[in-house]
Amino acid sequence: MRQLAVVLAIGLLLAGTALAEAKPPLKVCMLSGSGEYKSDESLTAFKPFLESNYNVTCTLIKAGDKGKGLPGIEAVKTCDVLLVFVRRNTLPEDQLKVVQAYCDAGRPIVGIRTASHAFQNWLEFDKKVLGGNYRGHYGGGAKAQIAIEEKARDHPILNGVRPFASSYSLYKNTGLADDVTLLATATAKGKTEPVAWTRIHKGGRVFYTSFGGPDDFKDPDFKQMIVNALFWTAKRDVEKK
Repeated sequence: MRQLAVVLAIGLLLAGTALAEAKPPLKVCMLSGSGEYKSDESLTAFKPFLESNYNVTCTLIKAGDKGKGLPGIEAVKTCDVLLVFVRRNTLPEDQLKVVQAYCDAGRPIVGIRTASHAFQNWLEFDKKVLGGNYRGHYGGGAKAQIAIEEKARDHPILNGVRPFASSYSLYKNTGLADDVTLLATATAKGKTEPVAWTRIHKGGRVFYTSFGGPDDFKDPDFKQMIVNALFWTAKRDVEKK
């Protein structure tokens, strides 16, 4: 009986320790509204991938390409990380204030592809928050070869990420904010541009990549980069299930 009591006590102690160490799921709020690059399709598939493989719960908010609002945007207020994949949405003033308040509070942000021109009535989001300099894009028709910056090879966002290629047009972004940390560039048709970087905005971590078309979301290296970015911006290690 005495041995049984000791075993039970140890079991309870270990269980209590495990509970104390367990972290709540990372709450990711995804804003989707980039019809040109099928963000709904990609994020609808990415959501269960995240939730099945990582300690993550997602809220996916959908809107049309060049829409007039994001119904359900109130979820932004309580998320841990905001993922933006929207294209030229004109938000009503009350919804825009939700996004701006989130950014002004220095909270974590991950921007994908058209996030550089996500909000038509707040195009400053690109330079002021993401640290970008979006000026259109080159023509398509050639694979963009992604190269990881030598100085950034040990960055947590690039952990397990190998150089990959994208079939989508290269965005013009030369002239980034002075305080960005460049992670990767890409070259297509003899043109090279920055394609992935981080920065600190009002104390909060920000990550942006100019890629994110449907085929990119099928690439394991691209997906790993986004997973890493979600946890890094939240100042958490990647937590697998």
